Amino acid sequence: MPKLPAEFADLEKFSDWCLATEAERYAKRLTSTMPEMQEFYDAAMPRLEDACVYGDKFPLDDLPPDVRSLVHLMQSLVMVSFPVEVWKQPRVPDSGAAWAELIREPVV
Repeated sequence: MPKLPAEFADLEKFSDWCLATEAERYAKRLTSTMPEMQEFYDAAMPRLEDACVYGDKFPLDDLPPDVRSLVHLMQSLVMVSFPVEVWKQPRVPDSGAAWAELIREPVV
């Protein structure tokens, strides 16, 4: 069963990145390889604007499940952007054992 809208079927293979919380997205980033993140980034980044335009057709407080999954996928794209574009590694460089935990998630 597809998680994403039909217009984004090309991204369905990355549906394991449709994660609802920042903690889940961060954990996925830490357990993913750079080639995996690069593949996701290369496929999803060109579709980011299309996803934003598509998502804007729906009220934020009443997103259909497939659109909500698309939003979560794009939030994961943001999560991998710095590792792919800048750090070239999943973890924040020189951060040691530092950890920050969100106590409240953004609404989506």
